[in-house]
Amino acid sequence: MTAVLVVNSGSSSFKYQLIEMSTETTLASGLVERIGELMGQSSHTVASGSTDTAASVRETATTERELPIPDHTAGFAVMLEAFRDHGPSLDDHAPVAVGHRVVHGGARFHEPTVVTEAVERDIDELAGLAPLHNPGALQGITAAIEAFASVPHVAVFDTAFHQTLPPEAFTYAINADLAERFRVRRYGFHGTSHSFVSRAGADFLGRPVEDLNQIVLHLGNGGSVCAVRAGRSVETSMGMTPLEGLVMGTRSGDIDPGVLFHLHRKAGLDIDDLDALLNRGSGLLGLTGRGDLRDVVTAADSGDGPSQLALDVYVHRLKGYVGSYYAQLGHVDVITFTAGVGENSALIRGRALAGLEALGIIIDAERNEARTRGPRRISTDDSAVTVLVIPTNEELEIARQTLSKVG
Repeated sequence: MTAVLVVNSGSSSFKYQLIEMSTETTLASGLVERIGELMGQSSHTVASGSTDTAASVRETATTERELPIPDHTAGFAVMLEAFRDHGPSLDDHAPVAVGHRVVHGGARFHEPTVVTEAVERDIDELAGLAPLHNPGALQGITAAIEAFASVPHVAVFDTAFHQTLPPEAFTYAINADLAERFRVRRYGFHGTSHSFVSRAGADFLGRPVEDLNQIVLHLGNGGSVCAVRAGRSVETSMGMTPLEGLVMGTRSGDIDPGVLFHLHRKAGLDIDDLDALLNRGSGLLGLTGRGDLRDVVTAADSGDGPSQLALDVYVHRLKGYVGSYYAQLGHVDVITFTAGVGENSALIRGRALAGLEALGIIIDAERNEARTRGPRRISTDDSAVTVLVIPTNEELEIARQTLSKVG
């Protein structure tokens, strides 16, 4: 048995999965949240058949607790108690390594990296590029090393998959000395998802990933597009931060920088106001007052004008990136939708690719509307470009990369 524990830690919460790598199945998963608040919460779910318990109802149940969780170290103690009390036994499924999701690795980290004191210092130093993410990841790493001191810990960076971007793709046209001094460049995000999905799409088609040009659309509350040539990222929509690119739940995506100067001069908004506006008060939320695409679609179906416009803006931006990346790649073999919106919204998938038949992209309406789980083709049999829906699994990708690093 070869288990890997995957940890995705934020400043006040962390998610975890214990994955048995011989079968790539999740044995247990959980969430510890509201860390540092007056009362914290935890949940722990055990997959069927992963304990010795006879009662199947216990095997599939989610156990929830509410208790003070002052810091991440206490949170990991709560997690260990959940494994001890509800399974699976960590004696029987002891992790051979712990994999940690870290959002920003800058230009420094281009592959999964065994955590050392020097790596921890680098992650901390890179927090200036991801102040909302890297500090929480570092807290999780510190607590996890204390809880699992005898196994290696591996940092897997969201940005690493995009370290293959060519200079013309990652370079911004600003003063070169300033850019180098303050590390201003495109880094890209959702790398674990784009990596997993591009290879899963190739596996679904039974073709080597090296033979394919792909466009992967990771559409969730946050969203990004990636052009993948021969399994390597060559262009992606998110930039130095996750703000650039598509219209998202609360993020604006692409915007004329001059708008910020205008709002500062005329509306009196300072830097913090503008940061909050573009990251937490824009996107679908800014256009409609609703940050969840499902609510926007429901309102649009009821005739709400702002919601109808928001959907038009959302799709317009998405289609523009598909066309741009088609041009960058020269030809496209596969377009894949993934993540919450990409996997579940036939409306968005259909509208995003509508009218692109001249590019060899033809959606089969019946396949697109089918409510089915798992990887599937939604293009017609005679479509020159194969269009897929592939459920992403970033935790499994982190576990795979972790195991590959520790052997």
